[in-house]
Amino acid sequence: MRIEIEPGVRLFVDIEGEGLVPDGAWMREKPTLILLHGGPGFDHSAFKPAFGALADLAQIVYYDHRGHGRSDPRPSSEWTLDTWADDIVRLCDALGIVKPIVLGQSFGGFVAQRYIERHPEHPGKVILSSTSHHMGLDRKIEGFVRRGGEGVRDKVRALWTEPTPLSFAAYWEACRDLYTATPQTDPMAAQRTLLKLDILLHFIRGEMQGMRLLPGLARARCPVLVVAGEEDPVCPLQDALEIADALPTRCMQLARFPGCGHGVWRDNPGAAFERLRRFIQE
Repeated sequence: MRIEIEPGVRLFVDIEGEGLVPDGAWMREKPTLILLHGGPGFDHSAFKPAFGALADLAQIVYYDHRGHGRSDPRPSSEWTLDTWADDIVRLCDALGIVKPIVLGQSFGGFVAQRYIERHPEHPGKVILSSTSHHMGLDRKIEGFVRRGGEGVRDKVRALWTEPTPLSFAAYWEACRDLYTATPQTDPMAAQRTLLKLDILLHFIRGEMQGMRLLPGLARARCPVLVVAGEEDPVCPLQDALEIADALPTRCMQLARFPGCGHGVWRDNPGAAFERLRRFIQE
């Protein structure tokens, strides 16, 4: 469905699992888990079907960020972290969600970090999954070279410094299989994804160049779980450790996954979802 979050702006939203479940003489309300997908420019499809593993525990809200996927197209002036972060609040207001658990994966983690800064009292919990707080180009280059060899170095540098359709195509061909530590078993996953390449290129050449998210993390008021794969080339472990250090000690939890890359559930779904379940239930 498309949900209007402000006049003329509709987000594509899909919901999995019941919000209220019978529990003896009562209807028990499950927590709401809102998933912020990666990119920018991609859609929510990367979460499916894996995150259905949590539907017994929480009602899951999938959506495509403003301008992305099946959400309404929007002008480039609205393709900003501030707007995407504020959209979490707008969406919750539209759906009547209070104190959500917000999981931001990769670029979705950029959005979630800005959400913490701008709306620290809004979430019940936040999960920052396989994400970074800055461009960190040198770390990205070294991460991909470590996994893919010297042949990928120039392709990685070209995308993140001179983003064009051609540099993206060369990068994606050389690097997409390096994101995870193990071969992925769903050959059709990429074909299901809706890519808005103009959003990705706009963000890389613009806001991402000067992105500095660490200072805002000091405003966190709720529990925040930082999830990191130790073999992640694009959002390296060191970025996650710096994110964890920037959070108030009383809020921060850190989960490191050896042998895992970008999106730890892709390499080790059992351990990843067990850790997420514990955090949701705490």
